[in-house]
Amino acid sequence: MDFDAIFKAYDVRGLVPEQLDEDAARRIGAAFARFAASPRIAVGRDCRESSPGLAAALIEGMTSQGTDVDDLGMITTDMVYFAAGSLDEPGAMVTASHNPKGYNGIKLCLAGAAPVGEETGLMEIRDAAAAGPPPSGAPGEAASVDILGGYVDHVLSIVDPASFADLHVGVDGGNGVAGVAVPAVFERLPVRLRALYLEPDGTFPNHHPDPLRPENLRDLERLMRDESLDLGVAFDGDADRAFFIDDRLRPLPGSTVTAMIAAWYLAREPGASIVHNLICSRAVPETVQAHGGTPVRTRVGHSFIKGVMKDTGAVFGGEHSGHYYFRDNYRADSGILAMLVLLQLLSEDGRPLSEVRREYEPYAQSGEINFQVIDPQEAAAAVAAAFDGHQDTLDGLTISWGDRWFNLRPSNTEPVLRLNVEAPDREAVDALVARVHGVLEVGGGVRT
Repeated sequence: MDFDAIFKAYDVRGLVPEQLDEDAARRIGAAFARFAASPRIAVGRDCRESSPGLAAALIEGMTSQGTDVDDLGMITTDMVYFAAGSLDEPGAMVTASHNPKGYNGIKLCLAGAAPVGEETGLMEIRDAAAAGPPPSGAPGEAASVDILGGYVDHVLSIVDPASFADLHVGVDGGNGVAGVAVPAVFERLPVRLRALYLEPDGTFPNHHPDPLRPENLRDLERLMRDESLDLGVAFDGDADRAFFIDDRLRPLPGSTVTAMIAAWYLAREPGASIVHNLICSRAVPETVQAHGGTPVRTRVGHSFIKGVMKDTGAVFGGEHSGHYYFRDNYRADSGILAMLVLLQLLSEDGRPLSEVRREYEPYAQSGEINFQVIDPQEAAAAVAAAFDGHQDTLDGLTISWGDRWFNLRPSNTEPVLRLNVEAPDREAVDALVARVHGVLEVGGGVRT
């Protein structure tokens, strides 16, 4: 088993069983138990067909090192974070999130939902897993634990359900594990739910569990159009991300949601810090400043966001990719909590979402554009040499001017450069994309 291939920047991910099998999961469980050095670890899993076997092997590896396990069963990833925070023990989630059904993976955190990534121990766990577990003494024990009720109480304590208006909401669970928690949450809300595909099914029979791809939103858009709903919510496979559609059937970029939630929080906690990654729209830091807060710019990725939130005491953090992090949720991301905050925001504002969003979208954006290149570093260097403007390398290459900017980042897993562009209007965005593409074709080794 090639552990270098399946250990990524933020988690473990690979094809089952070619790259990730039960033996590998067993080794990872043992390695994580030794790394975490905790008497107990909480373990959850998604609904993929390979998840029960991988979770059982992961737990076996943990108990082989004398560690007890709280087996949480089939749950959402943010429920594992809740367990790690409320029970003050490390957590592990068997999931491949939005990847196709043939994939699976493992997300890890320490007690208090502290992140485990490439700079916070994940590579150490990789090396220990590759070496194999040492002999152990008396094995630990695994016991089933039901945390759904406590989780629902927790997320509802962060908002005020009594303030919610009689909104009509469509939710597409994508046959992922959102269906484990969404019905229990809506039972406690004065909101009308119209649900699609909330039955967990690891074959994903209706569409791929990746709402970032427009084709996977079509059924939800059709439902919203037919029933004139106020808000649409689409979850990814493990429900740590949520994507939103307004009453005019237009998806909201993650930057728009980040800016809206930031303003909502700053009305409650004036002067608070808000974290955003560097590919978020400039509208995010401008909104934070306009509402008296302190914007904090950081690298892309949950381990970086959570670390910066801890260091700065930030109340909220957002990523353009649809991850939203909450101080009161152990600084962990939660698609369901983002949905609840947005519902309260809309209830308090009284206007349709299609109107509310306007003040948070002053710029045009390209969305993420991927370029297959032979050598990502050489390609990025060619772009850096071709453009003037202010340059920084916090995460990839960012070049900015007074009214426009772009970021070019290498993928963590493949020879791809990811481009994000923002400018005052669509014409300027398209022109800047074309210029970057032209440089890559000449000096960057773009694959056709």
